[in-house]
Amino acid sequence: MNRKLVLLNALLLLAVIFGGVQLSDQYQAAKARQAALRAVRISPSPAPPFVPLPNDAPVMPSRYKDVAIQDLFHPSRNPEIVKELPPPPMPELPRYHGQMNLGDGPMALLVEKSGMQEKAIKPGETIGQFKLVDVTTSEITFAWTFNGELARRSLSSMIDRPAAAAVGTDARSSPAPSAPPPPQIKTVIGPGELTAMGTRICDVNDSTPAGTVVNGFKKTEGRTPFGAFCVWDPVK
Repeated sequence: MNRKLVLLNALLLLAVIFGGVQLSDQYQAAKARQAALRAVRISPSPAPPFVPLPNDAPVMPSRYKDVAIQDLFHPSRNPEIVKELPPPPMPELPRYHGQMNLGDGPMALLVEKSGMQEKAIKPGETIGQFKLVDVTTSEITFAWTFNGELARRSLSSMIDRPAAAAVGTDARSSPAPSAPPPPQIKTVIGPGELTAMGTRICDVNDSTPAGTVVNGFKKTEGRTPFGAFCVWDPVK
């Protein structure tokens, strides 16, 4: 038992001696580092040139006037009062001259202002500041392109009176139609000049009846939606 205690004490003593040696070595190394640092001479770097800061601009009342004049709880303190201008009056509507329908819907004959050129306008098209919305046999409706306001008027109130008066004045001032010229006396002439179609033209003074064959050409007369016609066709 005593031998074990002696061995344990010896081991503890060795540990204390080893720790003291290590501590002494670290202390000596620290002192050496401090001495080395104190021995180093560091030359200070030159200071940068002094640049004074710019002076602050003087405080002007105009820079904080918004704080004084604007108040979220009382907007009337804002001196810049926004005046709401009334809308401009609607300009004069286009004048009405008539209407027609060629199979694809009605078209109104309108003039932007009296004395201007007449235009054929379909519903949806514009003339001046207005768009034609609808036209019937009794009323016409426009939409003002400025704000979309509708204007419905009777056709009788939209007729261009100056133009109608001018037509009446021209009719009254125009001379009476002269008597028709005396009828021309027709004679038998026969086929006229040969055309590129192989036919011959009819002379207006030719009295040859239709169906007559002269020199191999037969006179043919008829009527179409565009008027009467006359031609000498070759006989085959």
